[in-house]
Amino acid sequence: MQRTFLILNFAVLFTSGTLAQPPATPTFDVASIRPAQQPGAAVNLGLRIDGAQFHAILALKDFIASAYRVKFYQISGPDWLASEWFDIAATVPEGSTLGQVPEMLRNLLAERFQMKLHRDKKDFPVYVLEVGKGGLKMHETPPDANASHSDQEGGVNVGVSGSGQGVSVNLGRGSSYTFANNRFEAKKLTMTQLANQIERFLDRPIVDMTGLNGQYDFALDITEEDYRAMLIRAAVSAGVVLPPQALRLLDNGEPVSLFGAVEKLGLKMEGRKAPLDFLVIDEMQKQPTEN
Repeated sequence: MQRTFLILNFAVLFTSGTLAQPPATPTFDVASIRPAQQPGAAVNLGLRIDGAQFHAILALKDFIASAYRVKFYQISGPDWLASEWFDIAATVPEGSTLGQVPEMLRNLLAERFQMKLHRDKKDFPVYVLEVGKGGLKMHETPPDANASHSDQEGGVNVGVSGSGQGVSVNLGRGSSYTFANNRFEAKKLTMTQLANQIERFLDRPIVDMTGLNGQYDFALDITEEDYRAMLIRAAVSAGVVLPPQALRLLDNGEPVSLFGAVEKLGLKMEGRKAPLDFLVIDEMQKQPTEN
């Protein structure tokens, strides 16, 4: 496997952390949008909100997901939403909250890409993540007393780097994971974060129904065959065109070893159908209006 692709859903990062008093209209003061290349053999991308500065290098579909606090599978639109990448740098108005940044993104996408959409609902095949009958076999990780001052103030700094040997993902506030050498190794991940991240490597979304709110350190060991198939699945979901010989690895069905590794933690994933909201992109320009 020469190339590894991973696209994150950053929508879960936006909290109600206060920057100051909210402005009347949540729009960026100034915003620059420039084309960016889709990651190749090496991946280095992310999102950062530090004080009044917002900066992100992502696919258009990621920006939409973040703006509307939804996941990839909840967006219906042209295939190029996952393959067109942009570098957005913007100034957050004084007196804003982190919780208003998604609405600022929504306004920016509508203004610069002429995006129009509507909401709908339909049944999706999903995996439901629950605590197993034998109970949880992990211990909650205690809060870090030495958390950075910027994290306490609600700053966001996340990113992903990777190559053919695997990926390393920083979700901010001490949460991170690596997916390499047939192992998914997590630090301070919530169950919602676990569901959000591993669904990228599967054929359907994961709904967290564990009821657990804590953070956990854990590892999931999987077979080499399942590991490669999961990386290919992530590439396909990112809109990457792969040769037929690589896609044939997806014909083996579910990564059984992943499900077994999850059970060892006292969890289980079961296939079901669930009604979920989704966005339908009715109109959108492939390139933004000029800065």
